Amino acid sequence: MADSIEAREVASEIPGDHLPPVEYRDLPEPVPLRKIVGASVIILATALGSGEYVLWPYITSQVGFIVIWAAVLGFLFQYFINMEVERYTLATGETVITGFTRLWRYWGVLFIAMAMLPNFWPGWATGAGTAFTFVFGLGEGAIVPITILGLVAIGIALTLSPVVYQFVEKFQMVMVSLIMAYVVIAVLVVTDAQTWGAFGSGMTNVGRGLPEAIGAIGATAMLGAIAFAGAGGTNNLVQSNWIRDKQMGMGAYIPRIVSPITGEEEARAGIGYIFPQTEENLRRWRGWWKVANQEQFITFFVIGVLSLILLCSLTYATVFGQVETGEANFDFIRLEGEALKQIVAPWFGTVFWLTGVFVLFSTNLGILDYVSRLTADVLKVDFLNENEFWSESKLYFAVVWSMIAVGSLILLSGLDQPLVLLIIASSLSGLVMVVYTILLIVLNRRVLPEAIKLKGFRLGAMFATLAFFLFFVGWMVLAYAQQIFGGGG
Repeated sequence: MADSIEAREVASEIPGDHLPPVEYRDLPEPVPLRKIVGASVIILATALGSGEYVLWPYITSQVGFIVIWAAVLGFLFQYFINMEVERYTLATGETVITGFTRLWRYWGVLFIAMAMLPNFWPGWATGAGTAFTFVFGLGEGAIVPITILGLVAIGIALTLSPVVYQFVEKFQMVMVSLIMAYVVIAVLVVTDAQTWGAFGSGMTNVGRGLPEAIGAIGATAMLGAIAFAGAGGTNNLVQSNWIRDKQMGMGAYIPRIVSPITGEEEARAGIGYIFPQTEENLRRWRGWWKVANQEQFITFFVIGVLSLILLCSLTYATVFGQVETGEANFDFIRLEGEALKQIVAPWFGTVFWLTGVFVLFSTNLGILDYVSRLTADVLKVDFLNENEFWSESKLYFAVVWSMIAVGSLILLSGLDQPLVLLIIASSLSGLVMVVYTILLIVLNRRVLPEAIKLKGFRLGAMFATLAFFLFFVGWMVLAYAQQIFGGGG
């Protein structure tokens, strides 16, 4: 088969029982790392606002650094998950959920539910609204209207962006840069040798501290923190959509999501291609795989772990031992800002709360974006493939505004404690991660050609990832079983 093969010849290796078959098309030339930096910044931003700013600092405020090793492992295992998500999309241009649907027709529908159910609860935006009240000294009654206004503002910003991915990437890149700059300064000013000694002790005691931590915060919160040490839940799967909109690998051939108001949309579904296994295409594949790994490792893993360590060390240095044990609320954020006012200057504590406002609202933007991308992609590919009106872009914005409406109704119903909402979302996400880790192993082993399939070290890493998340899910299930059958003991 010639290296310059054009599309239109059906590829037999990709299953076509449940979806239209894919065709052969040459893999585009890889691009330098500098041109794709930012492909993982959205997933990093959502990680910053859930695990890094809230859940892991909350755990640190309760028990110190005794389980910080689990957070770093969580990040590492999610790096391997994300790269298996990217492997399928780089090779085909399809999202990984489209790949799951090729194995079984109803996986797409199930993943819509798995994405929506944990994320209807707008814990991130509520956290931002709560931090906003700390800044201006407002009462708790202001949290709900501020949060709803924030959600509507996010919806408007997404709707008016000509190419949605470009807006989200640039916005999140600015937010991450500003937040990291502030946090580095705060850590340099506030932490001391005792803080870093405690951190070093926690990192070297791998496998220890879990019973104490779970006794203090509960098995559900612990599972949620493990899931959100990184992005967590179905968020990882939407790395497919983001690198596709970044035009990476075979994603260069797939339409991007654009505003129905300011952009030029295409009604074509995201059915992909596969490249013939020629020397030229395999050379290009090695180039894409190298830069994709570098970008994900630097942007997601290195910067993500660094931000988690810095934010947890800031919490330890300011409020460890001063927060009431077992209270799942935002008091530790309020106390942390007040401590920074005393230690550094009044404005410094206020900036800490403002940082929370920005990071949590930007996280909720990322959450709305990824749930809507996932849902729109599944509906277009699986159910509306031939529909000329319902483009993936129109479906995307219908989901965005539906999520905003439902989230607002939940807040108006009275469920408005941000930490409780985040624990609900994150623990459900932990269960989802076990499911799709198994599916990623099956998909990338069974469907992709031998030269690019999941094998060797990466396969071992994925089995280790599965064992890691299964362990924490099992612990949570056992804890609930004890509560139910042991009378709450």
